[in-house]
Amino acid sequence: MNSMKIASAITLAALTSGIAMAQSAPSQAPDKAKPAMEKCYGVSLAGQNDCKAGEGTTCAGTSKTDYQGNAWKNVPVGTCTSIKTPRGMGSLKPL
Repeated sequence: MNSMKIASAITLAALTSGIAMAQSAPSQAPDKAKPAMEKCYGVSLAGQNDCKAGEGTTCAGTSKTDYQGNAWKNVPVGTCTSIKTPRGMGSLKPL
C-alpha cells in the first residue's frame, strides 16, 4: 500500500507542477498577419524609395527626384496602379 501512496503522491506532484508551469508561461499572442506587398514604381518621394532606383543608386533612400520612374516603394498588393501622383499613376514596372 505504501508504494501505491508514494506513486500517487509523485504523480500528483508532477501534474501539479505541470499545471503551475503552464499557468505561469507567458501568453503567446498570435502574430498579426502582414499584408502582402508589391513593388510600385513612380510613387516615392526623393530619398524615400524602398530599394534600387536605377543608375547611380544602390538601395533604400537613394532616389534623386519625387516620383522617379525607376524607384519603387512597397505598397499593399492591388493598390499600386490606383495611386495617383503629379506625374501619373503608380506602375508595377519601371517607368
